[in-house]
Amino acid sequence: MIRIVIAEDQTMMRSALVSLLGLESDLAVVGEVGRGDEVASAVREHRPDIVLLDIEMPGKSGLDTIADVARESPDTAIVIVTTFGRAGYLRRAMDAGARGFLVKDDPVEQLAAAIRKVVAGETVIDPLLAAQALSAGENPLSAREIDVLVASDGGIPIAEIAAALHLSPSTVRNYLSSAIGKLGARNRSEALQTARRDGWV
Repeated sequence: MIRIVIAEDQTMMRSALVSLLGLESDLAVVGEVGRGDEVASAVREHRPDIVLLDIEMPGKSGLDTIADVARESPDTAIVIVTTFGRAGYLRRAMDAGARGFLVKDDPVEQLAAAIRKVVAGETVIDPLLAAQALSAGENPLSAREIDVLVASDGGIPIAEIAAALHLSPSTVRNYLSSAIGKLGARNRSEALQTARRDGWV
Protein backbone atom coordinates (compact mmCIF):
# COMPACT_ATOMS: atom_id res chain seq x y z
CA MET A 1 0.00 0.00 0.00
CA ILE A 2 1.38 3.42 -1.01
CA ARG A 3 0.92 5.93 1.82
CA ILE A 4 0.12 9.51 0.75
CA VAL A 5 -0.05 12.90 2.45
CA ILE A 6 -1.90 15.63 0.53
CA ALA A 7 -1.08 19.32 1.02
CA GLU A 8 -3.68 21.45 -0.74
CA ASP A 9 -5.26 24.66 0.56
CA GLN A 10 -8.52 24.42 -1.40
CA THR A 11 -10.81 22.25 0.72
CA MET A 12 -12.95 21.05 -2.18
CA MET A 13 -9.92 20.07 -4.27
CA ARG A 14 -8.29 18.34 -1.30
CA SER A 15 -11.47 16.37 -0.51
CA ALA A 16 -11.82 15.35 -4.15
CA LEU A 17 -8.23 14.08 -4.25
CA VAL A 18 -8.72 12.12 -1.03
CA SER A 19 -11.91 10.53 -2.36
CA LEU A 20 -10.64 9.74 -5.85
CA LEU A 21 -7.26 8.37 -4.78
CA GLY A 22 -9.04 6.33 -2.11
CA LEU A 23 -10.76 4.40 -4.90
CA GLU A 24 -7.39 2.97 -5.97
CA SER A 25 -6.75 -0.38 -4.25
CA ASP A 26 -3.03 0.24 -3.72
CA LEU A 27 -3.19 3.90 -2.57
CA ALA A 28 -4.05 5.19 0.91
CA VAL A 29 -4.28 8.86 1.91
CA VAL A 30 -2.98 8.83 5.49
CA GLY A 31 -2.89 12.59 6.07
CA GLU A 32 -4.09 15.89 4.63
CA VAL A 33 -3.23 19.51 5.41
CA GLY A 34 -4.33 22.88 4.07
CA ARG A 35 -1.25 24.95 4.91
CA GLY A 36 2.36 24.76 3.84
CA ASP A 37 3.63 25.19 7.39
CA GLU A 38 1.68 22.08 8.47
CA VAL A 39 3.36 19.73 6.00
CA ALA A 40 6.47 18.91 8.03
CA SER A 41 4.50 17.80 11.09
CA ALA A 42 2.16 15.68 8.92
CA VAL A 43 5.16 13.97 7.33
CA ARG A 44 6.73 13.43 10.75
CA GLU A 45 3.50 11.90 12.05
CA HIS A 46 2.53 9.71 9.09
CA ARG A 47 5.86 8.85 7.38
CA PRO A 48 4.25 8.68 3.93
CA ASP A 49 5.78 7.20 0.81
CA ILE A 50 4.79 10.29 -1.12
CA VAL A 51 3.60 13.87 -0.52
CA LEU A 52 1.40 15.65 -3.05
CA LEU A 53 2.17 19.37 -2.73
CA ASP A 54 0.33 22.36 -4.06
CA ILE A 55 2.56 25.40 -4.71
CA GLU A 56 0.57 28.38 -3.49
CA MET A 57 -0.56 27.70 0.07
CA PRO A 58 -0.88 29.88 3.17
CA GLY A 59 1.88 29.69 5.76
CA LYS A 60 4.57 28.46 3.36
CA SER A 61 4.73 27.77 -0.36
CA GLY A 62 4.95 24.22 -1.64
CA LEU A 63 8.33 25.01 -3.19
CA ASP A 64 9.72 26.11 0.17
CA THR A 65 8.20 23.04 1.83
CA ILE A 66 10.17 20.56 -0.26
CA ALA A 67 13.25 21.00 1.93
CA ASP A 68 11.15 20.45 5.07
CA VAL A 69 9.87 17.12 3.76
CA ALA A 70 13.38 16.01 2.80
CA ARG A 71 14.64 16.88 6.26
CA GLU A 72 11.81 15.10 8.10
CA SER A 73 11.72 12.00 5.90
CA PRO A 74 14.45 11.66 3.24
CA ASP A 75 12.79 8.58 1.74
CA THR A 76 9.48 10.36 1.12
CA ALA A 77 9.03 11.31 -2.53
CA ILE A 78 7.49 14.67 -3.47
CA VAL A 79 5.15 15.39 -6.36
CA ILE A 80 3.97 18.93 -7.08
CA VAL A 81 0.33 19.06 -8.21
CA THR A 82 -0.59 22.61 -9.10
CA THR A 83 -2.79 24.92 -11.13
CA PHE A 84 0.27 27.03 -11.87
CA GLY A 85 2.09 25.19 -14.65
CA ARG A 86 5.02 27.58 -15.02
CA ALA A 87 8.43 26.68 -16.34
CA GLY A 88 10.17 28.53 -13.51
CA TYR A 89 8.18 26.64 -10.89
CA LEU A 90 9.07 23.34 -12.53
CA ARG A 91 12.78 24.09 -12.54
CA ARG A 92 12.75 25.31 -8.93
CA ALA A 93 10.77 22.27 -7.77
CA MET A 94 13.04 19.76 -9.48
CA ASP A 95 16.19 21.56 -8.29
CA ALA A 96 14.82 21.37 -4.73
CA GLY A 97 14.31 17.61 -4.99
CA ALA A 98 10.75 17.02 -6.22
CA ARG A 99 10.31 13.83 -8.22
CA GLY A 100 7.19 14.82 -10.09
CA PHE A 101 5.40 17.91 -11.40
CA LEU A 102 1.81 17.67 -12.64
CA VAL A 103 -0.97 20.15 -13.33
CA LYS A 104 -4.44 19.82 -11.83
CA ASP A 105 -6.05 19.57 -15.27
CA ASP A 106 -4.74 16.02 -15.60
CA PRO A 107 -7.23 13.17 -14.93
CA VAL A 108 -6.96 11.42 -11.56
CA GLU A 109 -6.01 8.15 -13.29
CA GLN A 110 -2.92 9.91 -14.62
CA LEU A 111 -2.10 11.16 -11.13
CA ALA A 112 -2.46 7.67 -9.66
CA ALA A 113 -0.18 6.27 -12.37
CA ALA A 114 2.34 9.04 -11.71
CA ILE A 115 2.33 8.26 -7.97
CA ARG A 116 3.13 4.60 -8.69
CA LYS A 117 5.95 5.55 -11.06
CA VAL A 118 7.51 8.00 -8.60
CA VAL A 119 7.37 5.50 -5.75
CA ALA A 120 9.05 3.01 -8.10
CA GLY A 121 11.92 5.47 -8.57
CA GLU A 122 10.93 7.29 -11.75
CA THR A 123 10.57 11.03 -12.32
CA VAL A 124 7.27 12.19 -13.79
CA ILE A 125 6.79 15.61 -15.39
CA ASP A 126 3.86 16.98 -17.36
CA PRO A 127 5.20 16.73 -20.95
CA LEU A 128 3.92 20.11 -22.15
CA LEU A 129 5.43 21.83 -19.12
CA ALA A 130 8.72 20.00 -19.63
CA ALA A 131 8.89 21.34 -23.18
CA GLN A 132 8.13 24.86 -21.96
CA ALA A 133 10.84 24.62 -19.30
CA LEU A 134 13.42 23.59 -21.87
CA SER A 135 12.54 26.52 -24.11
CA ALA A 136 12.45 28.98 -21.19
CA GLY A 137 16.02 28.24 -20.14
CA GLU A 138 17.55 28.86 -16.73
CA ASN A 139 16.32 31.39 -14.20
CA PRO A 140 17.96 34.65 -15.32
CA LEU A 141 18.00 36.06 -11.78
CA SER A 142 20.61 35.43 -9.11
CA ALA A 143 19.53 34.44 -5.60
CA ARG A 144 20.32 37.92 -4.29
CA GLU A 145 18.45 39.63 -7.12
CA ILE A 146 15.42 37.52 -6.23
CA ASP A 147 15.73 38.48 -2.54
CA VAL A 148 15.88 42.18 -3.35
CA LEU A 149 13.11 42.04 -5.94
CA VAL A 150 10.74 40.22 -3.59
CA ALA A 151 11.61 42.62 -0.76
CA SER A 152 10.68 45.54 -3.01
CA ASP A 153 7.06 44.37 -3.33
CA GLY A 154 4.60 47.16 -2.72
CA GLY A 155 7.09 49.94 -3.44
CA ILE A 156 9.08 49.53 -0.24
CA PRO A 157 11.74 52.31 -0.06
CA ILE A 158 15.32 51.38 -0.97
CA ALA A 159 16.55 52.25 2.53
CA GLU A 160 14.09 49.83 4.14
CA ILE A 161 15.00 47.02 1.75
CA ALA A 162 18.68 47.65 2.47
CA ALA A 163 18.13 47.52 6.24
CA ALA A 164 16.01 44.36 6.04
CA LEU A 165 18.56 42.51 3.88
CA HIS A 166 21.67 43.97 5.56
CA LEU A 167 22.87 45.57 2.34
CA SER A 168 23.84 49.10 1.41
CA PRO A 169 21.27 51.18 -0.49
CA SER A 170 23.59 51.37 -3.50
CA THR A 171 23.90 47.56 -3.59
CA VAL A 172 20.10 47.25 -3.47
CA ARG A 173 19.82 49.70 -6.38
CA ASN A 174 22.37 47.68 -8.36
CA TYR A 175 20.51 44.40 -7.77
CA LEU A 176 17.17 45.96 -8.70
CA SER A 177 18.63 47.56 -11.81
CA SER A 178 20.18 44.25 -12.85
CA ALA A 179 16.93 42.33 -12.30
CA ILE A 180 14.91 44.92 -14.22
CA GLY A 181 17.36 44.73 -17.12
CA LYS A 182 17.44 40.93 -17.23
CA LEU A 183 13.65 40.71 -17.29
CA GLY A 184 13.23 43.49 -19.85
CA ALA A 185 11.00 45.41 -17.47
CA ARG A 186 10.46 49.16 -17.15
CA ASN A 187 10.58 49.26 -13.36
CA ARG A 188 10.87 47.03 -10.29
CA SER A 189 7.12 46.50 -10.00
CA GLU A 190 6.93 45.23 -13.56
CA ALA A 191 10.06 43.12 -13.02
CA LEU A 192 8.51 41.43 -9.98
CA GLN A 193 5.28 40.84 -11.89
CA THR A 194 7.21 39.22 -14.75
CA ALA A 195 9.29 37.09 -12.40
CA ARG A 196 6.15 35.83 -10.65
CA ARG A 197 4.36 35.14 -13.93
CA ASP A 198 7.27 33.01 -15.11
CA GLY A 199 7.67 31.26 -11.76
CA TRP A 200 11.15 32.57 -11.03
CA VAL A 201 10.16 33.89 -7.58
